[in-house]
Amino acid sequence: MTGTQQVATPAAEVALMPATRTGRRRTAAPVRPTRRDGRIAYLMILPAVVMLGIFVIWPAIYAAFLSFQEWSFYKDPEFVGWRNYVNVLTDPLFWASIGRGFAFVAMTVPVMLVLAFLFASLVVAVSRRFASLLKVSIYIPTIISAVIASIVFALIYDYSGGLLNALLATFGVDPVAWIGDPSWALLAIAVPAIWLGMGLTSLIMVAGMVDIPGEYYEAAAMEGANWWQKTFYITIPQLKNILLYLLITGFVAAIQQFELPLVMTQGGPLDSTTLPNLFIFNHFRNDINAGYSIAAALLLFVVLGSVSALVFKFVNSERLVD
Repeated sequence: MTGTQQVATPAAEVALMPATRTGRRRTAAPVRPTRRDGRIAYLMILPAVVMLGIFVIWPAIYAAFLSFQEWSFYKDPEFVGWRNYVNVLTDPLFWASIGRGFAFVAMTVPVMLVLAFLFASLVVAVSRRFASLLKVSIYIPTIISAVIASIVFALIYDYSGGLLNALLATFGVDPVAWIGDPSWALLAIAVPAIWLGMGLTSLIMVAGMVDIPGEYYEAAAMEGANWWQKTFYITIPQLKNILLYLLITGFVAAIQQFELPLVMTQGGPLDSTTLPNLFIFNHFRNDINAGYSIAAALLLFVVLGSVSALVFKFVNSERLVD
């Protein structure tokens, strides 16, 4: 018996060894990418890197070089150091345009986000067929040229024959010079800016709301939650990353608005609609020294980057990433 046990024990161990080895093979570590795979990956992204270098990186480097030069189309660059930057930083008109840009952001971005959120909530709540109609209708302004929209709204705001003043006249209101009065001109430009940007913003919010699990709302309904409670405790927290993205992109797009003030008011009256990009464009068009305009553009880039970084820090974006 003892001999039989001694022989059976190794046989049992041998019989178990193939299963153990098979199990080890199934849980083996994944194969690491070879050097050839890395070369193929680099080859695939090479065209994008080349295009980025030609159209983004090299122009940015050359622009930084020209910002230290007294340069025009009529003579060779002459190095002047920080003089262009000093001239821009000490120019009150530049800072006035920056402040006007922030005021324009305050007029457009919050209103656009609120209206887009309400519209997206409506799209999600209605039937699928009606939702498709709503999405198409809200996206139409996005595909319209800003120049065409500027012309249309300039005709609407016209003092003598505009549709808006004609509508107000039926209520006994005197005509208003919407784009001819410095106190109204910037607000008049903000309206078409909201109209143009609301379409894409609404569709992005719709996409975010559709991805929210329906079980959250069902559980809240069982607890007796109303629409406001569902919105503040479910919808908005689930859309926090999307709202942050729309806030940053809306801020950058609003402060860089160019076509609307150029076509509708040419920056007037009394520079009340001269936003930063239009200020830079006017200097580039009228000033012989293009180095000033390039330095102003780079400083505007610094302002935009700094404000965006502050927004990310203020909302603590690291906690927003799921």
